[in-house]
Amino acid sequence: MIEQMTLRDLGVIADATLPIGPGFTAITGETGAGKTMVVTGLGLLLGARADSAAVRGGADAARVDGLWIVPEDGPVAERVQEAGGELEPLGDGTAELYLGRSLSAEGRSRATVGGRSAPAGVLADLADLLVVVHGQSDQLRLKSAAAQRDALDRFGGESVAAALASYRDAYRRWRSAASELENLTADRAARRREAEDLRAVLDEIEAVDPQPGEDVQLAQRAERLAHAEDLRVAAATAHEALSSEDDRADVTGLLADARRALERAAASDATLGDLGAQLEELGYRVADLSAELSAYLADLDEAGPHELAAVEERRAALTALLRGRDSLDEVLALRETGSRRLLELDDDGDRAARLETERDVARAELDTVAATLTAARTTAAAALSSAVTAELRHLALPDAQLVVAVEEGAETGAGRDEVTLLLAPHPGATARPVARGASGGELSRVMLAIEVVLAAVDPVPTFVFDEVDAGIGGAAAIEVGRRLAQLARSSQVIAVTHLAQVAAFASNHLTVVKSHDGSVTASSVQTLAGADREAEMARLLSGMPDSAAALEHARELLSLADPRLIG
Repeated sequence: MIEQMTLRDLGVIADATLPIGPGFTAITGETGAGKTMVVTGLGLLLGARADSAAVRGGADAARVDGLWIVPEDGPVAERVQEAGGELEPLGDGTAELYLGRSLSAEGRSRATVGGRSAPAGVLADLADLLVVVHGQSDQLRLKSAAAQRDALDRFGGESVAAALASYRDAYRRWRSAASELENLTADRAARRREAEDLRAVLDEIEAVDPQPGEDVQLAQRAERLAHAEDLRVAAATAHEALSSEDDRADVTGLLADARRALERAAASDATLGDLGAQLEELGYRVADLSAELSAYLADLDEAGPHELAAVEERRAALTALLRGRDSLDEVLALRETGSRRLLELDDDGDRAARLETERDVARAELDTVAATLTAARTTAAAALSSAVTAELRHLALPDAQLVVAVEEGAETGAGRDEVTLLLAPHPGATARPVARGASGGELSRVMLAIEVVLAAVDPVPTFVFDEVDAGIGGAAAIEVGRRLAQLARSSQVIAVTHLAQVAAFASNHLTVVKSHDGSVTASSVQTLAGADREAEMARLLSGMPDSAAALEHARELLSLADPRLIG
């Protein structure tokens, strides 16, 4: 709900603040006073295309600010937070939301949402959640076939909702199976080539049968074999030094001599006995090293040119597997994942058969639930047609008939039905789409009738009607006012009107008055009550605010609308 709106340098309005609030607000004023600028300003506030021609002559920029009361949680709050804006909680589950839009004389436009700069598109997103505008030149709600279908679905209630939920579930399952089968069939040749290539690669890997870390081990073995002679000399020299096979002194003998010398003197000093024990331990360690060197030399003697050739051949086989791959680990991973992928590809025939069965079963179910949905919509369409046609009789369209046509259309996730609102203005006339079958004034009244009926099942926070009463008067205008008041029971209603019969039903009456220089200042937007309201009503009726007859008629209208409004 919009609580307040401020307009600055917009059209003829220099500076005006409109206190709006809940219920039905009627906005009246003399021709050219700027009443329609209220709708223009609201449009800017809700993301409408900015036109620099709307900037007041001589001003650098126009600005519109609005204060809204919105639920503290929900889609509006989520969109504001996504845009970086903030709400100001009021403590009762609602919050204040500030929206702003400025327009320079050069055509530059800026928007603010919850105190933060934001693209105008964010305002447009919020508009879908906050306001429905019906004007002479544009009817923003129900303008698309999808919107008309959605409105019918909401009017249809639980019966349509249940059928639509079943349809969407069946459509999803059918679309999933059909899409998967389509992709499988379209890619069959490519998948067959992929299977052949993958099988060849896996056969090559299996033939070589690489082992984890084998490439590193083979590299080390090849390095050793390539330098076998140098290694043999080094190992033999070390072995000879530790344990000589001739009479030359070696480490083993020297350690034995040292140990025996200490043992002979150990009786005089136990310390030497401990040192002798350590020499004995060193002797054992030297003997072990000597044995290891002997084994190493024996291994080198067994290895020959034939082993080096075998190692290099094995390394070449592993290198061949690395084509386009960084490491042997990648080859081993391919053996694992490729085997699973090959099983999947080899199952294409059976998988296609299974998908065909799933698709056909889903399609049969989809046909059934689609027929059920069409039947539910057709029933709801008849009820909506009847209810809106009855409303039209009270809005100076006594012979008009609204037809909600449900026809076969393209198959989508929302059904197979194309829903169109048609209007036959009089008996025998061909029903045509509402937007083309009614004049501007008639179209506003048709939309008002639809909104009154839909409000019972699909309330909207705020409705704005710009001269919904065009082309009517008398009893029909009274019924328009009555319907607006009825709509205001569940939604906020703002109506720009030039008829006293409509304004009489408003719970909040604002008038826009021009000053002598033709501008509209803050003091020129007034909230009317009592005698002031009667005078404005008299002016609307006769052009003479002090006419005794007009004043009497004004009081009569106010009494007809609500005796409590007489002050």
